[in-house]
Amino acid sequence: MGSPIVDLFVKIGLNKQIAEETIANNKVTTNLLAVIDEAGVTKGCDPSNGCDSSNVCDPSTGNLLYRVATEFPANALVHRPTLLKYIVSSKIKTPPQLKAALAFLEVTGSGNLDINKFEEDCGVGIDLSREAIKPTVDKIFKEKESAIIEQRYNTNVGDLFGHVLKEHPWADTKRVKELIDENLKVLLGEKTTADNEKPLKKKKEKPAKVEGKGATKEAPEAVPSKEDPFSIFPAPEENYKVHTEVSFSNRDDVLRACNSKTILKEHLEATGGKVRTRFPPEPNGHLHIGHAKAMFADFGLAEDRGGGCYLRFDDTNPEVEKKEYIDHIKEIVDWMGWEPFKITYTSDYFQKLYDLAVDLICRGHAYVDHQTGDEIKEYREKKMNSPWRDRRFLESLKLFNDMKEGRIDEGKATLRMKQDMQNANALSDALFCMDPQFIPHPHAGDKWCIYPSYDYAHCIVDSLENITHSLCTLEFETRRASYYWLLDALSLYQPYVGEYSRLNITHTVLSKRKINSNVLRIMLMMVMIPFDDTSCLMRDMCSLSISTAINTFVRGLGISRSDGSVIPLEHFEHQVRKELHETAPRTMVVLDPLKVVITNLASSVKELNAKKWPNAPDDDTYYRGLSVPFSNVVYIEQKDFRLKDSKGYNGLAPGKKALLSFVMQGVLHWVDGVDPLKVEVRLFNKLFKSENPGELDNWLDDLNPESKVVIPCAYAARSLKSAEVGDKFQFERNGYFVVDKDSTPEKLIFNRTVALTDTYKGGSK
Repeated sequence: MGSPIVDLFVKIGLNKQIAEETIANNKVTTNLLAVIDEAGVTKGCDPSNGCDSSNVCDPSTGNLLYRVATEFPANALVHRPTLLKYIVSSKIKTPPQLKAALAFLEVTGSGNLDINKFEEDCGVGIDLSREAIKPTVDKIFKEKESAIIEQRYNTNVGDLFGHVLKEHPWADTKRVKELIDENLKVLLGEKTTADNEKPLKKKKEKPAKVEGKGATKEAPEAVPSKEDPFSIFPAPEENYKVHTEVSFSNRDDVLRACNSKTILKEHLEATGGKVRTRFPPEPNGHLHIGHAKAMFADFGLAEDRGGGCYLRFDDTNPEVEKKEYIDHIKEIVDWMGWEPFKITYTSDYFQKLYDLAVDLICRGHAYVDHQTGDEIKEYREKKMNSPWRDRRFLESLKLFNDMKEGRIDEGKATLRMKQDMQNANALSDALFCMDPQFIPHPHAGDKWCIYPSYDYAHCIVDSLENITHSLCTLEFETRRASYYWLLDALSLYQPYVGEYSRLNITHTVLSKRKINSNVLRIMLMMVMIPFDDTSCLMRDMCSLSISTAINTFVRGLGISRSDGSVIPLEHFEHQVRKELHETAPRTMVVLDPLKVVITNLASSVKELNAKKWPNAPDDDTYYRGLSVPFSNVVYIEQKDFRLKDSKGYNGLAPGKKALLSFVMQGVLHWVDGVDPLKVEVRLFNKLFKSENPGELDNWLDDLNPESKVVIPCAYAARSLKSAEVGDKFQFERNGYFVVDKDSTPEKLIFNRTVALTDTYKGGSK
């Protein structure tokens, strides 16, 4: 028997798979239940509004309700019931209409709703007939006739849809599809057998090799995408809308944080109207695969809009920051194909942050506090104001200067914001601005002995750098109120803040605290895995040569707010395998060699011609040009020989023939026995045995002792002798490998990036 909530979600038009996935996300489930209640469809839809006899809503209605639950602007919740009435009555029934409605309501906020303007902007009441749409479809087919005839039924129908909807945004998509299908049939006739065959993929051109350090950078912009993942973000000139509402426990008014026309004009003049984003890592640890999504969001949005992205090191805690991490982060950003607009440090702004803290005190929005850590915790739990909160601002100014001059010991004073201690949001209760710390700073030196907190510095530096879009993961959503409260209190420009879900992948831990854990380092050494080889770290992925695949993988996931989901590791491996299938030439390496002498073959060595890529044309000298030596002595895998044959076994056995790759139409890979190349091979597997090790109490006990297997003496084809660090190959039947940086002229080392077998449902074996 199914879950009642799943049954309800199916009743409103969601398919069962989406319904089941939704209940795994508590936040979305709560929002969707509230939407269903407000829409009055707790028992399904009214049959007069498109339901079947069982009162199940039309799928299009369910999808719109789901989007309302996940995308509705928080500043306009008072108008959500009105929008829902339009949806369940089918007055708003298409995604473009809903998109227009959400944009209209975000601008309106909690103000009065102009119904006439709302209906006009959302296309309410517009019902285009087939006759009204047909001339546009006919015109588009005429413009694209030659391309359609060439591609026949492999024509991108989505592209045709886009051109039609550009002219008729409120058109019924079912009618549009019918007209497109009819025109295709008139132009092309019935489908032929050839039309049902999948089109051949075009061979990718191998990029020219660049002399010197590194290879040609494969920019993420070359990654194909079916839709624009950045379309959800507004343009810089639209940053006049209300960002968030901050209520107060001790007054009736509400802070509606937004930019004034004057401030926005000054900002646009400073940036030239271009997008400015920032990737702001803390230099206190190594980047991991989760940061790939952050880089894609920040650098990708700027690149997509023709702007620039700062690489800003958020170096406010000198106790844990190291130059080693700064250098590593720069290296990873470059390796991922991103080019920073500027490289900056939060510490570059320490003087400005100090000056603004003085201004905050003078405006009556900050004070010097002397509570101990335990007292602060107690007062927060009891929602009580600090006894020092109402001291005179001149007294706070003097004490703050004493802090700056080093005359107050660590832990004896802190500058705090005068936020609302009684607010339900725990991150709005008098957050810290600056604390004394007598530690030299890796970047700023020993000039300062007070350092800003993240909550104080982050939003101010965003403003000072004229960031248009400040993007972060969902756990920072609760900081919105304090972010905008502080910028409003200082009368500074307010960037648009957008949150998205973290990237979580099975069989990994992406918590920086756990990754940097000394216990983890010790456990890894116990199972003979160097710390640098933890499979979630980007520095390890550098040695696997998969930056383009990572960007493609992240782009495919999109930049959604849907939290609570964990992406199967197999999904990521599928994308890596897909990339390497097109770019890694084939060769042969035997991991566990067994010597075989072919007694009925002369001892002389022959040179066989083979293909680096199996599907390469016979006349293609580059893709075919693999010369393989072959003599009467070869090495095969131990597993490819048995003393006793069995059904379905394709290997070698006494009295049985076995076919070798390249020699005949065989399956067994091999290496010639005359002076084979001896190499080291490292087989990387899942670091943890469980899908979600971070949720285990004893997560360190879940380490996979087989996550790294070293084969010190494998036999390889001699053509690999000239391979260089970073070169990637497919080892026949063994997987995709890359030359490791630990290689020497005397001995090459290959890391397995991914095995050949694809277990992801969307892929192929």
